[in-house]
Amino acid sequence: MRPSPSARGAWFMATAILVRDIMSKEARVVRPDTSVQEVAATLNKFRIDSVIVVQKDKPIGIVTVRDIMNRLVEENVAPRLLTSREIMTSPLTTIGLEATIENAAKLMAQKNVKTLPVMDRDKLVGVVSFTDIAFKVPTMLSLLEESCHMSQ
Repeated sequence: MRPSPSARGAWFMATAILVRDIMSKEARVVRPDTSVQEVAATLNKFRIDSVIVVQKDKPIGIVTVRDIMNRLVEENVAPRLLTSREIMTSPLTTIGLEATIENAAKLMAQKNVKTLPVMDRDKLVGVVSFTDIAFKVPTMLSLLEESCHMSQ
């Protein structure tokens, strides 16, 4: 069974939307020596699920809520006793600014991650998450589809 013209158009539009179009431009970062207690406070303050660990302006890892749950809560370790370096996930899986959201989604699935730091050459410029894709892309596709129908 062949997809309908509108389904083919939606697929084409999805492959044309770039990471830069939906990413969060303010990546929250911490240093490797930041206590996990401070990391948790940052996650709570900004209502986010992860922070990027940077050293000399270069991303070296990521700390997620899951990292905190698995490495501290489950093992009953005080968060002030450990640093982000000790619980971060590394090496870091990143994606380029000009990648498509289709590529981002495939990379997330392949690496089993929900957040990708977005890089422009060697510079961290934002983050894209599963949530960004799930909530922003359908809206963008609807708008693009409407605009295509109006121009016909």
